[in-house]
Amino acid sequence: MGARGTSVPARPQTERDAQSEQLVEIQRMRLITAAIGAIEELGYAQTTVSHITARAGVSRRTFYELFANREECLVAVLEHVVGLIAGEVEAEVPPGLSWRERVRTGLWTILAFLDREPALARVCVVQALRGGPRVLERREELLAQLMVVIDEGRAERPRGGERTLLTAEGLVGAAFGIVYARLLRGERTPLAELLNELMAMIVLPYLGPAAARRELERPLPAAPRAPRAMAARSPADAADPLREAPMRLTYRTARVLEGVVANPGASNRAIGEYAGIADPGQISKLLARLERVGVLANVGEGHAKGEPNAWTLTPRGEQLAQSIRAHAAPVGGAAQAA
Repeated sequence: MGARGTSVPARPQTERDAQSEQLVEIQRMRLITAAIGAIEELGYAQTTVSHITARAGVSRRTFYELFANREECLVAVLEHVVGLIAGEVEAEVPPGLSWRERVRTGLWTILAFLDREPALARVCVVQALRGGPRVLERREELLAQLMVVIDEGRAERPRGGERTLLTAEGLVGAAFGIVYARLLRGERTPLAELLNELMAMIVLPYLGPAAARRELERPLPAAPRAPRAMAARSPADAADPLREAPMRLTYRTARVLEGVVANPGASNRAIGEYAGIADPGQISKLLARLERVGVLANVGEGHAKGEPNAWTLTPRGEQLAQSIRAHAAPVGGAAQAA
């Protein structure tokens, strides 16, 4: 611990860069989560960038540093959800399964996910159809990937060779249309209960009527166990250490907290040097704001007695600093937050 008012040693550039990238990812996830909530409430056509940023507590400037427009944000929502589903499917489908069992297990995992995350299901299945060209193009790419998996059924039996890729395209389109209609109508029946009927429809052209009947008679499997990261309703809950604080998370905010962690009792000037804020007025305002929201406490005598301020973390500030450090792992493809 350094003496009060002395400079706080700067952290290595690579560590600062990693933290900055992670903070950008936190902001990105706040916006994705806010977009899901806004689209779920208002519909895609009525949702604006202002709706998203207001929900996220993020500035428009930060939004446009991360996304070119509203449509790019919705594409990011799709990519995020697809990544979550793909991770679950990979965990649930062991290697060596037959084509039919791979399709059945994968379909069950997808349906169970949509049941568990109804807001994500409605945004990505229903509202995405109302998106612009980029959103629709990405949707078509995802359906094409599913078609490739279904089309592997042609190799299962001699009769399967009589089929074409059009068969798989029709099956994927039909299954998607059924799920879309259920979500659009807001039916309460779990989507997972469609498993046997959808599987019968899928295997019929490749494996024949007997295999389709067997699919209809099979018991439903146990629901996949939700990954720990998805236990929270919001996809950003586990990644947003400041979601409960009445303030925006910026790189400078995190650097100020890190400066106090590195040297409790440091002065305005020392913390400003650590955070890269040379203007005394700016660092003074930022520290005062963090004090008002209960993150920092000034334990020094202050200017009233001619002594420098001395800043320490409150219990709430310690929680925030620990959370930021825990999430400060390098994240690729992010730009530094403002």
